[in-house]
Amino acid sequence: GSGEEAAMSGGRQAQLPRAWRLPRAKAAEPEPEPGVAAAAGGEAEAEAEAEEDEEEADDLLLAAAAAASPPAAGFCLAAGSLWIYPTNLPVRGYQLRMARAALLANTLLCLPTGLGKTFVAAVVMYNFYRWFPSGKVLFLAPTKPLVAQQMEACARLMGIPARGTQALSRRDLWATKRVFFLTPQVMVNDLSRGSCPYADIKCLVIDEAHKALGNHAYCQVVKELSKYTNQFRILALSATPGSDTKAVQQVISNLLIAQIELCTEDSPEIQPYSHERQVEKIVNAYIQVLEAFAGRLIRMGVLARRDIPSLTKYQIILARDQYRKKPFLTKQGKCRISCY
Repeated sequence: GSGEEAAMSGGRQAQLPRAWRLPRAKAAEPEPEPGVAAAAGGEAEAEAEAEEDEEEADDLLLAAAAAASPPAAGFCLAAGSLWIYPTNLPVRGYQLRMARAALLANTLLCLPTGLGKTFVAAVVMYNFYRWFPSGKVLFLAPTKPLVAQQMEACARLMGIPARGTQALSRRDLWATKRVFFLTPQVMVNDLSRGSCPYADIKCLVIDEAHKALGNHAYCQVVKELSKYTNQFRILALSATPGSDTKAVQQVISNLLIAQIELCTEDSPEIQPYSHERQVEKIVNAYIQVLEAFAGRLIRMGVLARRDIPSLTKYQIILARDQYRKKPFLTKQGKCRISCY
C-alpha cells in the first residue's frame, strides 16, 4: 500500500546473506619503504574500516542467530533475508543500534522521554510484519489514550496500518487483522476466551514496561502466551525501568528479557538530540495558591506546619485524609470546616 511504500522510501536495507560469509580478507598492503612517512589520512581510513567491521560483525551475529535454529513457523525466507531501516528521517546512531539489537533477542529498551522509543518499536514491528506474512504484531499500552497515541505514531513513522475494526467481533478481528494496538487487560481477556490465536503472535511491544510487576496484566499476557509458544519477540519500552535493582530484575524476569539497551540523560550519543528542559519558576504564584487552600487549615490546626512554602503535596494529602476521618470543630464550635 501507499503507506508501506512511504515507509520504505529512502530506506536502508541490511542484507543478511552477505553476513553469513566470513569477514572479507583485507588486501595486503605494501610495507612502507624505510624512512618514508605513511600517507596522510591513514588513521582516518583505519577508523572507517574499524566502524565498517563492527557493522559487519553485527550483521554476522544477526545471521548466526537466525541460523542457530530452524525458522519459526510462518517465517518468509525471502523477506527475512534482509531487514529494513528507514532513512526518510534523520538517522540517529543509537536508534539504529537499538533496532538491530531488538531484532536479535527480547530487549528492554530504556531511553529518556522524547528520544524515540516508539520509532525503534515501529521499525521492529515493521520488520516482523514483513518476515511473517501471516503473523500478528502487537503493541500494548496501559491506557486507551496511550494506545491511540502510539497507533497514530507508528502509522506516521513507518506506515504501519491502523484500520477501523468496530464492526467485527473479537474472534473475527483476530482472524482477519495482523496489527493490533490494545491495552494488556483486553489482551488478557482475549487470551482467556480463546479469541486470540496465540501461535500467530510473532512480535509483542510493551510500552511503559516498568509496570510489569507482580500480577500486572503485562505479566499475565507474557505468562499466558508462554504456555503455548516461545516463538515470539518481546520489545519492552521504558524511560524509567525501575526504582531500584530489585524492581528492574522483576521486570526483566516477568517479560523474559534477554538484553538491555540503555541510554541515560548523560549518554554522549543522545546529547545532540536532547532538548533542554525549561523550568519556569512560579514560586510566588504557587505560594499564593497554597495560602488560599492551606492557610485556614493551618490556623485550625489541621496542618501542623506554618511555613507554607515548605509544605509538600504528600503532607497536604495526608492532612486532608486525617481530617476526613476526624473532622475538627471550629474554635467557636459552631461549624465544621469543609475540606475538598
